[in-house]
Amino acid sequence: MKVAVVDDDPAQVELISKTITAMGHECLGFERGRALMKQMRRDTFDVLVLDWQLPDVSGPEIVIWVRNTIEHRVPIVFVTNRSQEQDLVEALACGADDYLVKPVRTRELTARLSALLRRSYPTQGNDIEVFGRYTFDTRQRTVLIDDRKVALKQKEYELAYLFFSNLGRLLSRKHVLERIWGVSTEIWSRSLDTHISSLRNKLNLRAAEGYRLSAVYGLGYRLEVIEPTESNPSQPAADDDTITAG
Repeated sequence: MKVAVVDDDPAQVELISKTITAMGHECLGFERGRALMKQMRRDTFDVLVLDWQLPDVSGPEIVIWVRNTIEHRVPIVFVTNRSQEQDLVEALACGADDYLVKPVRTRELTARLSALLRRSYPTQGNDIEVFGRYTFDTRQRTVLIDDRKVALKQKEYELAYLFFSNLGRLLSRKHVLERIWGVSTEIWSRSLDTHISSLRNKLNLRAAEGYRLSAVYGLGYRLEVIEPTESNPSQPAADDDTITAG
């Protein structure tokens, strides 16, 4: 998982980041709220950990911005000095998922984040996951469309599972590169584009088939379910299914 931490105290950023890293997650720290908001326009985070009082924008304002701007629901935790009941009520009312009072207790932070991640990103107990016509065998790492097995290369399978596990969610190019190739630089972009094109063809990820894998220009990719009324079989989508960001 990729976690963003925002606190104007560098020592707090370091402490929380070390705790999250020890849990096995990647962590990026910010000392200004607007720096995080700018980053979120081009990158994807799985969890946000926010301080309440920041020099440029308040924590609740960030939460409201995220809920109104980011299409998928990012889990958000406040870690703050504010300890009044009204503060907790306000935090949850504006869209936060949990609330911890400083000083940070690393065991409590670890337990609360683990519980939040389990709630927000549940995993199935068996090896078979079904998404409409598509069946994933996560042990054999195979994909079937209806009852037909599709021959996918290793990276193609990993890409397919990543997108189907995040249906409707815009994934930044950087996030996809990190998750599949373990790198964040654009040096692998051509390989990513080639794999996306191959995946779209092999799995028929176009609107006329009920699923569309789109490149959102300048941002990343999104796999979405297309209802029958949204697609026109007589006018199939272009091969690259590129759309512009609104």
